[in-house]
Amino acid sequence: MKTFNPLLSLTLLVTLSASTQAADLNGAWTIDASACGNMFTKENNKLAFKKDADLNAGGLIVQGREITGTMQKCTVKSIHDDGPDKRVIASCSDGVAISDITFDVKFTGENNITLSSKGPVPMEMLYVRCPM
Repeated sequence: MKTFNPLLSLTLLVTLSASTQAADLNGAWTIDASACGNMFTKENNKLAFKKDADLNAGGLIVQGREITGTMQKCTVKSIHDDGPDKRVIASCSDGVAISDITFDVKFTGENNITLSSKGPVPMEMLYVRCPM
């Protein structure tokens, strides 16, 4: 059973990827650092999800402006820089529907970010970058 919202998570990472700290966001991100080896691999020098990655902790891959989850993709539409936080509006698709979502992203350490949203359902989630 999944305990995360990958669509929200993708949108939040997209927000950061287009900011001035974009290089800091590139990589494989997860909500559970112990799951890194079960979720991510490198294929042709690009990060990718392993087969059945969606059975593990929530995760995202950030490569430039491309943000990918196991079942969604997002594109940043706008970013508002508010000091250490970023407010992002992104267009996300799960293959069936496209929605615009607004999120906040905050760096909480060198390899940690906190993603949050005020609505429609408030949420806050910590992500850790996997060593790859």
